[in-house]
Amino acid sequence: MASEFLPKLYREWPDLIEEMKGLAQGSGVEFLAIVALNVRTEIAYGTLSDGCTALSWNVGGMNILAQNWDWQREQDENLISLFIRQEGKPTIHMITEAGIIGKIGLNSAGVGVCLNAIRAPGVDYVRLPVHLALRVALETSSKLEAVRTLEQAGIASACNIIVADVIGGTGLECSSSDIVTMPMVDGKVAHTNHFLFQHGEIKDKLELLDSPFRLERIQELIAEVERSNTSVGYSTILEILSDEKNLPAAISRAETEDSSIATLFSITMDLRNKMALVRFGRPSTSKKTLVLDPCKDTRVSIHGENSKLTMQLERLN
Repeated sequence: MASEFLPKLYREWPDLIEEMKGLAQGSGVEFLAIVALNVRTEIAYGTLSDGCTALSWNVGGMNILAQNWDWQREQDENLISLFIRQEGKPTIHMITEAGIIGKIGLNSAGVGVCLNAIRAPGVDYVRLPVHLALRVALETSSKLEAVRTLEQAGIASACNIIVADVIGGTGLECSSSDIVTMPMVDGKVAHTNHFLFQHGEIKDKLELLDSPFRLERIQELIAEVERSNTSVGYSTILEILSDEKNLPAAISRAETEDSSIATLFSITMDLRNKMALVRFGRPSTSKKTLVLDPCKDTRVSIHGENSKLTMQLERLN
């Protein structure tokens, strides 16, 4: 199935092909296996059920893009920090999984992306796979350019991508047949893991029944902050992402006997200053943090036991 995407990628995104070939050669893994990792959402064809909560918020002179990334605890050991320099393109610093070249993070132009999985059927091989769409967005110099590029390319399967810069954020709720844009309302936009709009005959399966609750809850928490008239900073966003109402199926998700899905990391991006703070594990209990800084790698810092840092690739355990 991964090979079905190759004609479009060779034709329109040859740089991504070359990078995946280099990754395969360097790791001693078959090229198609690397491609498969990068189109895993499409291979799963609507069967993945990870849960994430994301928001973009212009508040107090800050341009915030943030999310909790929830997935199976076993995947924790495969998380890496990836720092990418490319001639003629913005520098990228993101959190991803080993072998995947596009994920959640920001670039030196102040463009950031977040991702919400949506479990819905359908895949289109002439559109851009989800994770490669995130990478393409991070190679642009503005939110408007990123949105325009992804709308023109189309997204191969269901998801929601929030793209933001200093102007603000836009949600792109995608199915395999269309993209519905979600502009900010009163300076904010948020999403979880279900469709908020109609996408023709394609319906989401709402695998995570808590998805509507988490969306309502994060909107409620933002409203509480706005009513309080307090200043907003990293600690404010951390408090929102640490919320445990409806635990274990909370914004800060905890694993259970029946499911190993939990919050593996939270990320808060300050797009005006082009930096991000990542906390690994559930944000309410995390002791391990990483600063993403695509502009000055000398400011990168990581804290926690058993951590190893290199300038280009950083294994996070």
